[in-house]
Amino acid sequence: MFTGLVSDMGKVSAITPFPGGIRWTIEAPKTVTELKPGDSVNVSGACQTAETVRDGSFAGTSIQETLSATNFGDWTIGRIVNLELAMRASDRFGGHIVTGHIDTTGRVDNVRISSEGHRVDVSFDSEFDRWVLAKGSIAIDGVSLTVMVKKPGLMTVSFIPETVGRTTLGDLRVGQRVNLEFDMLVKAVVSDHARAQIDKQMLQKSGW
Repeated sequence: MFTGLVSDMGKVSAITPFPGGIRWTIEAPKTVTELKPGDSVNVSGACQTAETVRDGSFAGTSIQETLSATNFGDWTIGRIVNLELAMRASDRFGGHIVTGHIDTTGRVDNVRISSEGHRVDVSFDSEFDRWVLAKGSIAIDGVSLTVMVKKPGLMTVSFIPETVGRTTLGDLRVGQRVNLEFDMLVKAVVSDHARAQIDKQMLQKSGW
């Protein structure tokens, strides 16, 4: 489990495709000091397993399912990615609950930059509208953010200079794909509500 508070940025230094996905290596000297083989690490929003750790880098494998759900297929050598280690039980809980299971990708439609930070419009498949709430939480490329404005198939987020400096979001460009994980609490409530509606209809049909 993660919080969406990025602790480091790494650089993709190797990508090796194979029929079932890709193997990759990420340079991250700071992160690997706390990482060992088998540990989970959030890579730009997706929970991945560090298979090997050595020489300031860690390596892992992303299968086809991951490539289909994320923007990992867009990676090239030198790509900078957000990193967050899994929470410890003793950690303070900032951000929001992030599982590292990407729901879909979105596309950057507009970027507005000011001295106060960035304001970014991200479009996504409208089938996910039910999981997006104005003033609710969203994880974009692994970064916990608040939805400022919500429209069908579109949301606007903003972030301060601190976020710009500590994550990859400051380099977002129009047309770029980003990984989206919707708030699991919202998804749970929506799912429960849908089941409750079905149950109510079934009860009514049964004469209750």
